[in-house]
Amino acid sequence: MAKGLETKERILDRAFRIAGRDGLGGLSLASLATGLGMSKSGLFAHFRSKEQLQLEVLETATVRFQDSVIAPALKAPRGLLRVKKLFDGWLRWMNDPALPGGCLFIAAAAELDDKEGKPRDFVVLGQRQLRETIARIARTAIEEHQFRRDLDCEQFAFELHAIILGYNHDKRLLRDHRPETHARAAFARLLADAA
Repeated sequence: MAKGLETKERILDRAFRIAGRDGLGGLSLASLATGLGMSKSGLFAHFRSKEQLQLEVLETATVRFQDSVIAPALKAPRGLLRVKKLFDGWLRWMNDPALPGGCLFIAAAAELDDKEGKPRDFVVLGQRQLRETIARIARTAIEEHQFRRDLDCEQFAFELHAIILGYNHDKRLLRDHRPETHARAAFARLLADAA
């Protein structure tokens, strides 16, 4: 790997961790450069603006989420096992020690919901694609005769996403010690309703 690409990956890894903890707004080219022992101009050579840095951090997070959650789920057998693998992988993602601030997408959604711009557009597109992926995975369970034929897959995707959001809320904000128990109970009810 070329030195420039290696440096950029190191910058993005650090920025990803900062954004997870402090939000996208907490990213600063100056503090990031200081933390990495680089000059601000050296960092500026990789990212021409804070917005560009934010976008590339979101792209990094997307690749990591795909690799950690979506790809393993899609390797599972079609149907119910795939749905379960997706849910388990998502909870592991939320609990990953490499994400000390929790899920960057959930934090970014709250941070950017009333702001216009490319970072918000990126998050919106990613969340819509995620919902479509969940609905598509639910359809495989219908095709495998594991979910009922009249299941509204978009509603299923909405409710599964809502469980994850509730889990995040209770774990991060309320510091509840039982969010996974509640999330798994809600998921079991969602699966029972879909069966």
